[in-house]
Amino acid sequence: MPDAKLEPAAPTMNAPRKTPPAKPPLDARLTEQRNPRSLRIDQLSALEIVDLINAEDRLVAAAVSDERLRIARAIDLVVHCLGRGGRLIYVGAGTSGRLGVLDASEMPPTFRTDPEMVQGVMAGGYEALLRAQEGAEDHPEDGAAAMDERDVKPDDFVLGIAASGTTPFVHGALQRARERGARTGFLLCTPPSEALQQAHDVVIAPLVGPEVITGSTRMKAATATKMVLNMISTGAMVKLGKVHGNLMVDLQVTCQKLQDRGERILMETLDLERAEAGRLLDASGGHVKTAIVMHRLGVDADTARQRLEQAGGSISAVK
Repeated sequence: MPDAKLEPAAPTMNAPRKTPPAKPPLDARLTEQRNPRSLRIDQLSALEIVDLINAEDRLVAAAVSDERLRIARAIDLVVHCLGRGGRLIYVGAGTSGRLGVLDASEMPPTFRTDPEMVQGVMAGGYEALLRAQEGAEDHPEDGAAAMDERDVKPDDFVLGIAASGTTPFVHGALQRARERGARTGFLLCTPPSEALQQAHDVVIAPLVGPEVITGSTRMKAATATKMVLNMISTGAMVKLGKVHGNLMVDLQVTCQKLQDRGERILMETLDLERAEAGRLLDASGGHVKTAIVMHRLGVDADTARQRLEQAGGSISAVK
């Protein structure tokens, strides 16, 4: 519990200063409490502000580590649902919503997923991504409608993201998702209630502590959220066979940067020269995983794709 702002003690000759007892916080949510270490941030130099924020950011990784078992549980849930043809759907508002949309949007270019497989639902829609529409988060019925619009099914996993744990849009979406039979999870940065934990398949709560600027959850809470989402989506893609070793072999060439990366993956995994790797990548249709199987088995692209499909997409399981 952070210290309340100290009231100045009445100075008396030779009398020691007494610190008044800390007042209870006005808001029980950890994300809304005052950080005692930044009470005087407005009096600091630029370098001191940097050092203070950096010191607070060091607390984030440890808080995420404390949730490792629940993050792993979320990965298993996502793999189960995606393996059955379901989807991973993030739901959030403000910074939390934008981070969900960001993670979802990075799946197709990184792991060659169908754009529908991982989705981000944002309170206020597309416009809220570019310009804050904070009032959009206050309507649980809009969250519920978003689940109906996406025809959420039992094989979907819906993860609500709300640093404070109280966003009505997110709660409305998750309630409707449960009603429709979906698996659900909640990611927040304040201690979850027992009711919240009982309502969902997994609840992840990295407790990063009060923000440097009170209530500004775009800071430590957002950093923790990004770390957790990275772990969940990346872990799920690894388990689904979209990574070989630590290489993103399900990469689909869509630009010069990815052409270069794809060629280098083939050069390293197959011991090829750059020109030969480029020709193989072109023959595969720009799909690194297909190119690897083509070379190892001495087959054409269509056959390589069939073998991969039979092996569930895993290069290691291809025969």
